[in-house]
Amino acid sequence: MKVFKFGGASLNSVERIQNVAEILKAYNGPLMLVMSAMGKTTNALEKVVEAFYGGKQEDALNLFHAVKENHITTAKYLLVTTYNKTFELLNSFFTEAEWLLHDKPVQSFDYYYDQVVCIGELLSSCIVSAYLNERGINNQWIDVRDIIRTDNNFREANICWEDTKENISRAGIQNNNTIFVTQGFIGSTDQNESTTLGREGSDYTAAIFANLLEANNLTIWKDVEGVMSADPKVFPAACLISELSFTEVIEMAFYGAQVIHPKTIKPLQNKQITLQVKSFLDPSLPGTTISNKASKNLPPVIVLKNKQVLVQLQTMDFSFIGERPMSKLYQLFAELNIKPNLTQTAAINVQFCLDDREDKIQQLAAKASEIFDVQLERNLTLLTVRHYNESSAAEMLDGKKVVLLQKTTTTLQALYH
Repeated sequence: MKVFKFGGASLNSVERIQNVAEILKAYNGPLMLVMSAMGKTTNALEKVVEAFYGGKQEDALNLFHAVKENHITTAKYLLVTTYNKTFELLNSFFTEAEWLLHDKPVQSFDYYYDQVVCIGELLSSCIVSAYLNERGINNQWIDVRDIIRTDNNFREANICWEDTKENISRAGIQNNNTIFVTQGFIGSTDQNESTTLGREGSDYTAAIFANLLEANNLTIWKDVEGVMSADPKVFPAACLISELSFTEVIEMAFYGAQVIHPKTIKPLQNKQITLQVKSFLDPSLPGTTISNKASKNLPPVIVLKNKQVLVQLQTMDFSFIGERPMSKLYQLFAELNIKPNLTQTAAINVQFCLDDREDKIQQLAAKASEIFDVQLERNLTLLTVRHYNESSAAEMLDGKKVVLLQKTTTTLQALYH
């Protein structure tokens, strides 16, 4: 069994979906294909949820209508004999979201986020599956919500591994010489409520399937030639890294590198399943191989995270920050499902950098203000350089107003305006 994951960039146009079929012509089953949402669909659906939860129901419905029309148009261009049948399935997903959008929010934002945003993967995989069948690449479409069982921690759901393994067995996926098409990023609770696994979670879905299906390898198809030392759109001098260790990729993901989802590596490492990152634009390129083999002679690896907020907490009575206040602080992180990207502790204050998610920041600031004096600084960028050298780091920070800086022997992190 092989597992392939196709990201949104590989599905963002009729031509790119046709290219997926060209890639797959070289492969036979058994094969599990995990699909992301098309292009920027997830971003569009996020705006739908924001409008809905903000009480702008008409705006939400109009925004969702644009998503509908885009997918219907794509299906019309791609499909001939299976269009009517596919449209019926697409329409059932449209209805699933619209049923919620015609109501008023009575549950948490994260709950509605998952119920609406999950539609993107369902729509894309449905269209791709139908197109592949028309091209003679016979496949079976699966609603991953019938397979991936999770808890109800919406937007960052945790996998119920035993239930998921049992569902895979019940669905007859294992030891089946078939091509399956399913969705990344999403799952469901035992109450059949849709959940998502965290932003960019389709990689993680693919790793879950690779682990439970005892796959030979997992290939993630992207719009770059492999894992690069930086985002080539931002850093034109970025170079290909042909081989990486699981450990190094975990470090890169921890610091925010978008090429691999942070949770992806562990299920592969546990069963020694090789991960390949290849270009869907030129499948002949070797790409990057990720395995247990140690990484050597790596170039500086650069990660940028925008829209960061610096939270500064100081004890109200100027006493030392000790075990009890820090314990309460990390308890808040756990309750709100927050992971600091950078933390620095001094005698009477602690500073940490977070992704600027407004709802989470507000809740954290309100609760932390019970024990700390709280100050927020927004619109910051976090630069992380693995395997840095002083000259290149100084060049990247030239002209920047640095508000927080940390260095180890291997990693530099700087938070700046």
